[in-house]
Amino acid sequence: MTHIKKFVFNPFQVNTYVVYDQSGECVLIDPACSDVYEEKALTDFISQHRLTPVHLLITHAHIDHILGNAFASETYGIPLAAHPDSHQYLTNAKEYALSFGLQLEKVCHPTVDLHDGQLIHFGHSQLKVLHTPGHANGSLCFYLHDEDVLISGDVLFNQSIGRTDLPGGDYDLLKKSIWEKLFVLPDHTRVLPGHGPETTIGNEKITNPFVAIG
Repeated sequence: MTHIKKFVFNPFQVNTYVVYDQSGECVLIDPACSDVYEEKALTDFISQHRLTPVHLLITHAHIDHILGNAFASETYGIPLAAHPDSHQYLTNAKEYALSFGLQLEKVCHPTVDLHDGQLIHFGHSQLKVLHTPGHANGSLCFYLHDEDVLISGDVLFNQSIGRTDLPGGDYDLLKKSIWEKLFVLPDHTRVLPGHGPETTIGNEKITNPFVAIG
């Protein structure tokens, strides 16, 4: 059985996820911790549950989701993995962080590329990579098939979708990503977004005011 622990980090209230199974291996997704207290919350949980992080993944490279990448990568000695199209957002990340009153001392650049359909193995489990652009270039979702759980980043939210007014945003492309990559999943699939409460695929297909199909 696979377990998922959610943390809510930084002023943007980003959902960070630790995905692990009985093997003790785990995956860190969007480690957005922005201060020593949030870093300690993450490391304490990993230590207390005797977990070994083996993958460090980001759903996309907007500033609110990358604040803890360097800390996580250096603490656990694991490279950052992302879609190649997301690298462009890291060029001026420090300056962009300052515009929001955030300190980003070190930018962690991805050294592992992720692509649509790729399987990420950890312990006895695996995540499937879904390339879902529209909110940001290189946006990814991660699907845990055995548990029917989708970690959707800022692509799909409870009753909403990711904003498309930032660089790389494209409303039509985002809708296409959701309809073709996410709404084909089982209706009972849990959706764990990058911000806010969870939902299900079936609920969003019927009631989401931006992308509902029936």
